[in-house]
Amino acid sequence: MTDLIRKGEGQPLRDAMKRRGVTQVELAAKTKAVDVRGRGVSIATVIKVTGSGRTAVERCRLRTAWLIATALDEPLQQHFDMPSVSTDTVERCKDHGDSDPR
Repeated sequence: MTDLIRKGEGQPLRDAMKRRGVTQVELAAKTKAVDVRGRGVSIATVIKVTGSGRTAVERCRLRTAWLIATALDEPLQQHFDMPSVSTDTVERCKDHGDSDPR
């Protein structure tokens, strides 16, 4: 599952919430309204993603990020980055040759 990284330690999210005049509780409720499943994002997760300090998280699932950004009526890319490609996840190939030496 793809995780996204929040930008600016969540400050752009907090700024957007302030612009929209919504609290974390209200944002969690708005995510339920935009979720086709009707589940939304829990208040605990909204606090972790939009918060600061030791309880905050830098990464969240793509679906969580999308629901939060959509509830704020702002572009996903304004608040979250894709993680960089790690060499641990890039498939490596080794040239074994195509011909049979016999």
